[in-house]
Amino acid sequence: MNRDATIDMDSYRLAKYAVQVPCYVCNGGNTYDAELCRHCFAPMALAHQANTQKLHPRMIAAIGPSGVGKTVYLGMLIDMLSRSEDHLQLLARGAFSINLQQATTSALQQGSFPEKTPNEPDRWNWVHCQVRAAKQRRPVELIMPDLAGEALLEEVEHPRTYEVIRSLLSKSAGVLLLVDACQLHHGEHDQDYFAMKLLSYLIELDDDPKLGWPSRPIAIIMSKADECEECFLDAKAFAEKHASGVWKLCRERFRQAEFFASGVAGACGFWTPPRADPVRIPLRVEPRGIIEPFEWLIGRLGG
Repeated sequence: MNRDATIDMDSYRLAKYAVQVPCYVCNGGNTYDAELCRHCFAPMALAHQANTQKLHPRMIAAIGPSGVGKTVYLGMLIDMLSRSEDHLQLLARGAFSINLQQATTSALQQGSFPEKTPNEPDRWNWVHCQVRAAKQRRPVELIMPDLAGEALLEEVEHPRTYEVIRSLLSKSAGVLLLVDACQLHHGEHDQDYFAMKLLSYLIELDDDPKLGWPSRPIAIIMSKADECEECFLDAKAFAEKHASGVWKLCRERFRQAEFFASGVAGACGFWTPPRADPVRIPLRVEPRGIIEPFEWLIGRLGG
């Protein structure tokens, strides 16, 4: 005996896949249920969340060589602002936006630094957040990824190797450029050279004097300055003395570039595991100069 029943046709189910959802970073088309963009591997949750908001998020990139402290800086920044009750506050959007904060604070609590960010974009941590500033009427929606330093170098040396980096930096409203102050103080110029390459790469992406990188805000952060007190006294003078290439390039090509000093570990030591190279570990956590560069950048994002 047969009874009447309603059965969805397979063609109706497949109709959902006919409409492509553009990635928020690279604009590549994806299916509605994709977790990561098939073109640049950015989380598709960014696109879905942006579509539900009237004001689309701005993007900010933290860039710098491998080992300069981008992960530690971003994780500490997000943790401090998410717990702050002062004039600058941060509210994370989405569960994936908590991963970077959790990984950084957990590692520091256990007496170590977070693991190195892998080169594979599908393993990067992304943060979508809302920032409220006392001097601004409306909150700012931001997207900030934790990029791998080696992937950045590969993209600079061989453009279009990492489409996600190229698309992100093309659309970013500003950048946080981290440079190792400790290495600069000891006369190692690789940090200066790498920072110059990154700044030149930004100019190559968009050199429009009004809307391009010459007019976008760039915060140059001398990281690990807790090991070089001279940097905290005058970050700009320190850069002029120890990173003259970056200082001259900013003076000539970028109208909104400012120098800052920051540090997370008040003191560091080295631990030597059995049959392994020494590992740098934090002896105590004393964040200094973490919020100031970010606050300066937020104040200059514009409308």
